[in-house]
Amino acid sequence: MPGTPPTRFVYLGPEGTFAEQALRTIPAAERTSQTPARSVGEALESVRVGAADAALVPLENSIGGAVGVTLDELAEGEPLVITREVILPVEFVLAARAGGHLGGVRSVAAHPQASTQCRAWLHAHLPDAAVVDVLSNGAAAVGVAAGDFDAAICAPIGAARHRLAVLADKIADHPDAVTRFALFSRPGPPPPPTGDDVTSLAVYIAHDRVGALLSVLMELAVRGVNLTRIESRPTGEALGRYVFFLDCTGHLADARLGEALQGLRRVCAQVRFLGSYPRHRWTGGEGERPAPAPSGTLDTDYVDAAAWLARLRSGDLS
Repeated sequence: MPGTPPTRFVYLGPEGTFAEQALRTIPAAERTSQTPARSVGEALESVRVGAADAALVPLENSIGGAVGVTLDELAEGEPLVITREVILPVEFVLAARAGGHLGGVRSVAAHPQASTQCRAWLHAHLPDAAVVDVLSNGAAAVGVAAGDFDAAICAPIGAARHRLAVLADKIADHPDAVTRFALFSRPGPPPPPTGDDVTSLAVYIAHDRVGALLSVLMELAVRGVNLTRIESRPTGEALGRYVFFLDCTGHLADARLGEALQGLRRVCAQVRFLGSYPRHRWTGGEGERPAPAPSGTLDTDYVDAAAWLARLRSGDLS
């Protein structure tokens, strides 16, 4: 992480949600200040103005897709950089007050996204229960603890925080669902390369140029840079104007990625660097290795080619 290690963390609140659970997986966040924010914008702005050192907010979900409000903040706000990603399994539980049982559940508090991801389970096990929308998974747990609802769909940390009994666990319809969180800090030198890194960018294409998006993709492809994710968001300037968010394998310090960034700078209207950081290898502690670079696109190949060109320019044809 660039500069002094952070001691003041903020995360998308309230307490007892998956964001807090994700923050607790970061060793640097242990025994530090951890403050919930009311919104993604508030969390990121607290870092921009210096009220916090780092903010953890959701970036995308494997079921619901990209978190649009986060992408909009990155495109429009003062620059921030990702220094770490956390991929957290989304394991919803059904929780009730002590002594509660499944047969006595008549009302279930849930965030709309949570109830949507547990629709089949609810239909199979609680077909007659009323599902009540609340603002967050944490708010669902709070409501049950206060006696407002019979049960809540929430994160395990929310049930534990409010001393609720878990009536059923892993109730999501997609058991492999995950949410990807990103830890943002103020701009500074990126963490050193690990050999298994991700670089995130926001690129604005030249709309008056035919094949502008293709030219962006070619700058990456010809250098063997693997594009792992692309998302578009409207810029708000006019209908049909978009900013594209890219995730690539590699690090800013890599020769081939550095050359690709120079190419993007030449062909794009604007490029915003969002960070180079270690890829979260979350599956069984390992995860899949990144796709190997094609022959001729390793960093050593670029160093060799640069040295060859320098010899030619000096008149050495050996």
